[in-house]
Amino acid sequence: MLKSNVVWPESRRFKSRSEWEPIGFFSEALCNATQFDLYLGFFSSSAINVLADSFASFLYQGGKMRMIINDTLSSDDKHVMMVSESDSNIPFFDLSNLESLSYTLSNRDRHFFECLAWLIKNERIEIKIVSPKEGHGISHAKCGLFSDGLNRVAFDGSCNFSRTALIENIESITAFCDWDGQGDVFKINDIQDEFNRTFEGNNDTVTYLSCDKVKTAITATFAEKDIKELIEDENMLISKSLDKELPSSISKHLTKAKVRVLDMIDKIAQTKPATEDSNVPKFPFQEPREYQKKAFENWKNNKQQGLFAMATGTGKTLTSLNCLLNIYKKYHFYKSIILVPTITLVDQWEQECKRFNFNNIVKVSSKNAKWKDEVGSIKLREEINDNASVSYVIIATYASFAREAIFKELMSFNKITQKRLLFIADEAHNMGAGRILDRLNGIKFLRRIGLSATPERQYDDAGNKAVMNFFGCGKSYTFEYSMRDAIENGFLCRYYYYPHLVRLTDEEMSEYMHISTQLAKFYSNERKCFNTDDDVVMRLLLKRKRIIHKASNKDAIFKSILEQRYKEKGNLKYTLVYVPEGARPDDEHSDMYDKCEGVESDDYSENLIDKYSQIILDVSNETTVKKFVSGIKERGIILDQFAKGEIEVLTSMKCLDEGVDVPRSEMAIFCASTGNPRQFIQRRGRILRKHPNKHMAVIHDLVIVPEINSEQDNYAMERSLLQSELKRVHDFAILSENADFAYTELEDVTSYYNLSIF
Repeated sequence: MLKSNVVWPESRRFKSRSEWEPIGFFSEALCNATQFDLYLGFFSSSAINVLADSFASFLYQGGKMRMIINDTLSSDDKHVMMVSESDSNIPFFDLSNLESLSYTLSNRDRHFFECLAWLIKNERIEIKIVSPKEGHGISHAKCGLFSDGLNRVAFDGSCNFSRTALIENIESITAFCDWDGQGDVFKINDIQDEFNRTFEGNNDTVTYLSCDKVKTAITATFAEKDIKELIEDENMLISKSLDKELPSSISKHLTKAKVRVLDMIDKIAQTKPATEDSNVPKFPFQEPREYQKKAFENWKNNKQQGLFAMATGTGKTLTSLNCLLNIYKKYHFYKSIILVPTITLVDQWEQECKRFNFNNIVKVSSKNAKWKDEVGSIKLREEINDNASVSYVIIATYASFAREAIFKELMSFNKITQKRLLFIADEAHNMGAGRILDRLNGIKFLRRIGLSATPERQYDDAGNKAVMNFFGCGKSYTFEYSMRDAIENGFLCRYYYYPHLVRLTDEEMSEYMHISTQLAKFYSNERKCFNTDDDVVMRLLLKRKRIIHKASNKDAIFKSILEQRYKEKGNLKYTLVYVPEGARPDDEHSDMYDKCEGVESDDYSENLIDKYSQIILDVSNETTVKKFVSGIKERGIILDQFAKGEIEVLTSMKCLDEGVDVPRSEMAIFCASTGNPRQFIQRRGRILRKHPNKHMAVIHDLVIVPEINSEQDNYAMERSLLQSELKRVHDFAILSENADFAYTELEDVTSYYNLSIF
């Protein structure tokens, strides 16, 4: 990111033959930006060539470049533009192949110009050619702007965008950063406004030219000799000095970009699928990540039992299946029962197992009427044949597993199988709830793995102890890989977190107070929960929840978030909106999947989704919005269209919590406070999943905090509930790029209740 990843000189000036070279400015900015606008007196593609690694990184992460250039170019560059506008076939360049892209851009040969033409033709580089409307001068601006989607850096100075200017000349650039104060913001806006006005064809002081009008030679009538000299110097430098040893002050910046690209290539290699086509079980990528190997070793050394506490998005599924794979490598069989929260996840785990070449997969769910026969066939084969020769994977939902008949069927494997089979529980905190908890003693399989981003059950010491003991953990997890670890090691993307304080209207506050006062009678300040879960409490909690969810002041804040995003990006692509679900009350010690396999919508929730969808369309009626709710058909097609930007915004309740991968998502808006922190942690993990074209994620969190008079009977309860809510805000803010924003935004409320975010 421009603000956090770049070391900026205090003066914000970059000067040739100094520690702060102009080429260093362009290199660092390109590596950390997704938009580059350039207004030039003279352009040469040789600048792309010398900044090859930085440009490769920029393009790989989805970067787009817009240029306004003078009407005089080298013959090579003019030819490129002519080709890009023609109907000629241009070779396709895979921007997801960073290694190849970097190599292509570093060579000034036919492939380089083919690549440049392809980038122009596909609007990754857009060019407008201008000349002064009056007189014989030239367009001589030398300014521009970088953006990463969150921050902007503009620049102005003497430096053209050419190899000569970046390497040979004595040049200077002054940068203006939007975090440096309003004065710099004014300068940035001025450069941005001038660029946009000219680029969009609204500058009546210039003439807009087509490629065929570009000059490749300087005529006698051309008054400015420096342009001719620039082209001549540039051509000489390109022809004679491509292999010339660069000054150390310049080469260090280019080396830094090279190291960055090589590091990215190494990380990409970790996620490339193996090309070998075989039915033999194998890891689906080149090899497990180091932390996944460590998880296996810890599990093996713990008598093949363990609880893996791993952040959402770090590959919990792969980590556990790698343990099953290692069993296969040693004993030449694999046997597993896998429990998952939802039917959606049954299908997802099936696909992951197939990627490992695990076959003979039985899905125990309402969608597979033959599952009992399939399980019976497996048991029969184990009895008739050598037990070790039979391999299989059985996947069931917790809801199915809790049913007595199904439980007995799955537990009736012989004693040899009970020693050999690996029992995997996804979202293992569910093992400590309800009917599953009652069945723990009946599970005789010795090999066990529990998976969860949030294994601990809030305010449920007995459930926590039971789960930890079941997985043989004692007092600590067998393996832990935190979100901080994942972000710092580059396996999850970095993010900005913006909590927004939403206040209730007087009318809403009056109704809220009435309900809150009644609820306070059932709340235990000592246990931090309600003393009963009878219908009276549930109805009151539901009423309280709906006041929070329907808070009218949310609408304006939600709209302002969208408007700001639209202003910055020109669209609302890759946005997730989590809308409150109204069917059940929030319960601070409940789990997402305790009581239902899926998430059913209701009229109340549907109306909320429609309301938020309309607000989105009010911001831009051209934006494509799709509801992603329970029972929706063609889920895969919708997610694919979202990834391509054809559907720009997805609105949902809980369905995007159900193991749905949306790595292309760049912004998430949480429109409901909740007492269930696990829900938010899962959602954060989804938005932080890596994607080649995603540089940074943004999370907006609408937080409602009613201010209760300290003399009121319900003050202690509300303070306790707020403290629980602020824990989530703390956890989100502390790992973000802008932790100070959360402190500033909620300072008044935290001071009022004498609480702290940090």
